[in-house]
Amino acid sequence: MNKKGHVIAIGGGGFGRNPKHNKIEKYILGLVDKKKPNIVFLPTASAEDKGYIVNFYSCFSKLNCEPSHITFFQRTPRIEGIINKADIIYVGGGNTKSMLAVWREWKLDKLLLKAYNQGKVLCGVSAGAICWFEQGITDSWASSLNTLNCLSFISGMCCPHYQEEEERRPSVHKMLKSEKCIPGWAVDGGAALHFCNGEYFKSIQFYRGSFVYYVSTEKERVIENKMKMTVL
Repeated sequence: MNKKGHVIAIGGGGFGRNPKHNKIEKYILGLVDKKKPNIVFLPTASAEDKGYIVNFYSCFSKLNCEPSHITFFQRTPRIEGIINKADIIYVGGGNTKSMLAVWREWKLDKLLLKAYNQGKVLCGVSAGAICWFEQGITDSWASSLNTLNCLSFISGMCCPHYQEEEERRPSVHKMLKSEKCIPGWAVDGGAALHFCNGEYFKSIQFYRGSFVYYVSTEKERVIENKMKMTVL
């Protein structure tokens, strides 16, 4: 029986902010036992922002891999063949709710589950981090942060940008206390979670001072468990 793949959930930062930054990107490529892995970028959540796609190629074209991307808002290629060929699927940030709606319409959610069950590497930043979990904390609505049911490949909740955006931490604490969100992971920008075969594996720091926390409640009190970090 095949083992499930890797999930790398990045709290913020990386090539989207600076295409010259490649610490977490190199880490992801290193998970594939292949000289030049195929990495496919899904910029759906940003409405396929052209600058974001340029940054992806600016970063990954300088590394040992074969980069490509999938569009849904222009003429869409046969996505099943591209996903089957991919070793790594990288999901960009943006509006998670809109992204998941588009994916489901194209049945990409089912292709991603198949890829995961085949042992492929699924990863991404912000929207591309939370989409793999049961529940994500998202700013898809302009008015406030909300919970969103996601793909459920990984159990628990995930919140990105934990220390970058001032409303994140108090909002997560409030949601936990009111039981609006389930316990789970809070990830700073410059940090990432690594799951392997559906189980927590390690927490990664690629910007100084960035951390991962497991957040839960005990007797109506929020518990923030700061994880041991692997520094890149």
